[in-house]
Amino acid sequence: MMEDEELEFVEDLEAILHLTPEVQLAIEQVFPSQDPLDRTDFNAVEYINTLFPTEQSLANIDEVVNNIRLKIRRLDDNIRTVVRGQTNVGQDGRQALEEAQKAIQQLFGKIKDIKDKAEKSEQMVKEITRDIKQLDHAKRHLTTSITTLNHLHMLAGGVDSLEAMTRKRQYGEVANLLQGVVNVLEHFQKYMGIPQIRQLSERVKAAQSELGTQILADFEEAFPAQGSKKSGGPSIVLRDACLVANVLDPRIKQEIIKKFIRQHLSEYLVLFQENQDVAWLDKIDRRYAWIKRQLVDYEEKYGRMFPEEWCMTERISVEFCHITRTELAKLMRTRAREIEVKLLLFAIQRTTNFEGLLAKRFSGCTLNDGPGKKPETPLEPTNPFLEDEDNVSEKDEDLDRNSSDELGSSEPKKPKAPDNPFHGIVSKCFEPHLYVYIESQDKNLGELIDRFVADFRAQGPPKSGTDEGGAVLPSCADLFVYYKKCMVQCSQLSTGEPMIALTTIFQKYLREYAWKILSGNLPKTSTNSGGLTISSLLKEKEGSEVAKFTMEELCLICSILSTAEYCLATTQQLEEKLKEKVDKTLMERINLTGEMDTFSTVISNSIQLLVQDLDAACDPALTAMSKMPWQSVEHVGDQSPYVTSVIMHIKQNVPIIRDNLASTRKYFTQFCIKFTNSFIPKFINHLFRCKPISMVGAEQLLLDTHSLKTVLLDLPSIGSQVVRKAPASYTKIVVKGMTRAEMILKVVMAPHEPSVVFVDNYIKLLADSNPETFQKILDMKGLKRSEQGTMLELFRQRLPNPPSGPDSGPSLSFSAPTPEQESSRIRKLEKLIKKRIQ
Repeated sequence: MMEDEELEFVEDLEAILHLTPEVQLAIEQVFPSQDPLDRTDFNAVEYINTLFPTEQSLANIDEVVNNIRLKIRRLDDNIRTVVRGQTNVGQDGRQALEEAQKAIQQLFGKIKDIKDKAEKSEQMVKEITRDIKQLDHAKRHLTTSITTLNHLHMLAGGVDSLEAMTRKRQYGEVANLLQGVVNVLEHFQKYMGIPQIRQLSERVKAAQSELGTQILADFEEAFPAQGSKKSGGPSIVLRDACLVANVLDPRIKQEIIKKFIRQHLSEYLVLFQENQDVAWLDKIDRRYAWIKRQLVDYEEKYGRMFPEEWCMTERISVEFCHITRTELAKLMRTRAREIEVKLLLFAIQRTTNFEGLLAKRFSGCTLNDGPGKKPETPLEPTNPFLEDEDNVSEKDEDLDRNSSDELGSSEPKKPKAPDNPFHGIVSKCFEPHLYVYIESQDKNLGELIDRFVADFRAQGPPKSGTDEGGAVLPSCADLFVYYKKCMVQCSQLSTGEPMIALTTIFQKYLREYAWKILSGNLPKTSTNSGGLTISSLLKEKEGSEVAKFTMEELCLICSILSTAEYCLATTQQLEEKLKEKVDKTLMERINLTGEMDTFSTVISNSIQLLVQDLDAACDPALTAMSKMPWQSVEHVGDQSPYVTSVIMHIKQNVPIIRDNLASTRKYFTQFCIKFTNSFIPKFINHLFRCKPISMVGAEQLLLDTHSLKTVLLDLPSIGSQVVRKAPASYTKIVVKGMTRAEMILKVVMAPHEPSVVFVDNYIKLLADSNPETFQKILDMKGLKRSEQGTMLELFRQRLPNPPSGPDSGPSLSFSAPTPEQESSRIRKLEKLIKKRIQ
């Protein structure tokens, strides 16, 4: 029974002491312990084995048992103490809870008392604030009332004083008082419903009206519309009256200004009537001299009478300009037939000078609100090239400068002059008559072109070996200098339709210059081409002249090409300048593309002439090449005579062309490219005519082809002390064309047996699917027609096979074994070519 009870107690204890992992982890964190008895996975057997690992250790069993019992006893004491300590915990807790509840009740009561006091304080603050607001409103209303009463007192007193001063013409005091009354009256705008206020306002308006009428009457009396000015001159009363007019209705001020200016300029209308001699354009200076005297007289007599902000001097000048423009326009319509170019330009020059003087003297502030018509929008700066007028009128002595100097694009531009607000205020009247100027320029330019033609015929083409060879023709610089002068003059006169008319004249004579001076003086090519036999080719000396054009003619072509290039660039800049100076609405009508195309055509024709000349010089040599008996050549020697002839002509022409086109390097490069594109296909065509060709003959032709290729690659710098690398585009053309010629000869050198190998290598090397080209190569090899038929049939069958791409090198490699003799000859040819290159 005791054992059963102990087992049950152990089981119950284990059930009670079985804790979850979370609880066990929390206990370990609060009470860390290294004692094995405290571990959750405690094993009694392992623990005993640890205490007694051997049989000999059992001798200490009593000591171990005593220690464990001691520890158990201590644990029991600790547990007993803790249990006894927890006996009164519940009672203490209830007592503490009751005390806490009492404290909360006391705290709640205090909070309620504080809230009640806060509500009472808020109510008290509201009452105080309401009283303060009432006092504040009362203060504001009282202040407004006092201020309004003061203003009313000032207004009533001011109106009375104003009426009294108006009757006494005390304008000096009225000027200050009226402004103050008007300002005070503005404060009563919201009180106009009050009869007394409305009555005061009506009295002020009546006083203003009376002042205006009275002042106008005073000025009418001082400056009557008819007759001379008052002998007494301006008075202090009128000066003060102007100050009053500043405060009155602006119409009063404008009426005073209008009447005074009209009276001041009345003499001008009489002196320069339409029937007077001084009214005509040749005496236009007298008009401007008269107004200058009048302005000086005004400054002396009336300068202090009118306020400075009225700008009376400027207003008089502006009205004078409007009257002058109207009178001159009417006069020129009546006497239009008497207008000459020199007279018109004289009048315009003096008028624009006067407008410039006005711009220096006045700001133009009255142009928008002064009497008279508002002048048109100021035009663009009159000088399109930003130069002084005197410099433009002088002829430029340096006629060989380039186009950028002519149009001022290469030099730093001068600061842009400010716009002249008075530009066109008088000179606008001359615009309807500018057709006289345009017709004159048309005539002058026609005479200038005729003089250029006569001078060219008299002086002849530029001499070779001089600085003139290949230079820009002086007449070209003269033409654009004159264009420049015309543009400056016309832009000073108008930026409207006259500029369009002048542009049309420019276009006309640009085309005439291109055809009469440039294209008309290009040397004519001869249709007869002289033949060259093999014997004459062999006897041809280095100094013999085969080229069609002489050295002077080559220099002339280069000079015309350089001139056309100069004209092309300058014409483009001319178009830009014209667009800058013309009205924006007319910009689209400025178009010199056709003229630029004309000069481009001249450039193209000049290059074509140079190419044709050199090409024609090489034709006899190529013809001789095609007529040589290549089948009977026995050994490979130096380059053939026809190659020497071609090189000689190249060395004769190319250095001259290069030196004369030094300023237009890009067109020399175009010449080289066009010549190469013409010469290489022609050389290949003559190569096909060399038939039949023996193996040795093909080797000699291959050597000649390599020599020509070397010369062509060196063509841009041939005969030059300074060696320049040829442009990549040009080198690519030469390598591609001459490599094709070399491949043709390599195919000819290859044995035609076996046929399949020969056809495949032809397709690989030439990549040409044209049967005619293949047949030409068979003719060069000297095959019979029967053999050619078989080869052509095989060629057509083998065509579907993709030929080798352009990246594959042009090497001659046969799949079939090459005979020993053929390979030795090819090696011998390669050594000879390398020796020739060195």
